[in-house]
Amino acid sequence: MKFKITLLSIFWLLLLTISCNRDEISFDAPSQELRFNRDTIFCDTVYHQVRSETYAVKVYNNEDKDVMIPRINLEKGAASLYKINVDGKPGYDFRDVPLRKKDSLFIFVEIAPTASGPEAIAEDRILFTSPAGQQHVNLFSVVQDAEFFIQTPTNQNIITSNTNWTNTKAKIIYGNLTLDNGIALNVQSGTKIYFHKNSGMKISQGASLNLNGTQTQQIIMRGDRNDTYYDTIPNNWNSVKMEAGSIVNMNHTRLFGGINGLEMKQATANINNSFIHNFLDNGIYAIASTVNAKNLVMNNCGDACVSIFKGGNHSYIHSTIANYSNLLQSRNRLGIFATNEWKNQSGQTEQGALQQLNIWNSIVYSDKNNSVSFEQTPGQQFDFSIRNSLLKYSGTSEAGFPFDNNPVYVIQSLKNEDPKFINFFAAQMNLRVKADSPARNKGNASIAASVPTDIVGTTRTTNTTLGAYQ
Repeated sequence: MKFKITLLSIFWLLLLTISCNRDEISFDAPSQELRFNRDTIFCDTVYHQVRSETYAVKVYNNEDKDVMIPRINLEKGAASLYKINVDGKPGYDFRDVPLRKKDSLFIFVEIAPTASGPEAIAEDRILFTSPAGQQHVNLFSVVQDAEFFIQTPTNQNIITSNTNWTNTKAKIIYGNLTLDNGIALNVQSGTKIYFHKNSGMKISQGASLNLNGTQTQQIIMRGDRNDTYYDTIPNNWNSVKMEAGSIVNMNHTRLFGGINGLEMKQATANINNSFIHNFLDNGIYAIASTVNAKNLVMNNCGDACVSIFKGGNHSYIHSTIANYSNLLQSRNRLGIFATNEWKNQSGQTEQGALQQLNIWNSIVYSDKNNSVSFEQTPGQQFDFSIRNSLLKYSGTSEAGFPFDNNPVYVIQSLKNEDPKFINFFAAQMNLRVKADSPARNKGNASIAASVPTDIVGTTRTTNTTLGAYQ
């Protein structure tokens, strides 16, 4: 009678063979120190009772023999704020951990702390004890206390009365947080506002968001993933959506890392000494709106740093609007786009007058051929003024108006001269200009007098440099 070997039989035979071979392995105590792929794990900033992402330490056995590591443990034991998983097993103290010769194992680390104050440092060490000596890997994280705003089917997450936010706790938003009609939210300097993925803020009709940062204590608005990797990429949250008649007053605020920054419709934004950068689509998306910006720095936005639809009233004085990106190279990445038209949700085209677009003592530049694109609708008002500014533009006219030497629309401005930023890419963005930049000493003194100090407090009333930095 023939014997038929099934796949199941083969599986059990292989398993038996592997088990026998494992039993025959002889593990010795390490005679050399272990090697690690890192000596310190800096976890992202974590919040009260919120688990961090998982980090990995790789442990290498460089010896020509299989070793048994006598002990791997967290120095603070069960009291540690950290949790580790050694070779697939969770715990805080592990004995006799095998490691084959020239092989490695993973130790996974995470933290989910309970905050005891506004901000603290969580430290511990993973200890490796063997006859070769004691080694360690440092664990480090900033822990913040936090206040949560969570939208659910039974909680629409609406602020219904005038509210003050202090900087004693980080604010973490899940879903949409809405300011009700006519309500004011005042945010104290140093406050950190974090948005979970697919979350945002809505400012209803007549409501106002007042962001009262200072030079030494900025307000931060960003996604809730604080690992360094997320500092430089967009699309981590949605936007601040502003309905008709709403107002944002922004001073010393850093807004970054979402889909759109300010998403405005017949709204007003007064922006001073602030940064808006790293957005998938637009830093400012304005429909028939008003923006008054001084000492504004922008960079790295997929469609445009500023997109103006259906006209409006815009002023960018001593602003640096750059658009460079390794990540968003395939996008238009304009500095400023302006048009009289806008298509509503029904697909119908609406039109409005561009009452004024002032670009004064500013820089609008990118690594694309154009940093500005104006589309004037015939018969619609389209007034702009470019004074003592430096722009990147490859054509010869804008919106039907000559760019060069036009005493009405373009005055004493520079075209296509590299501003020589110190560093324009997102990882280490520094949009100051170098000593030999053509933007130096080109500013209009009377315009500078209206913004006498730059974004970091340096006086600019003499030898005025274009842009947000003197």
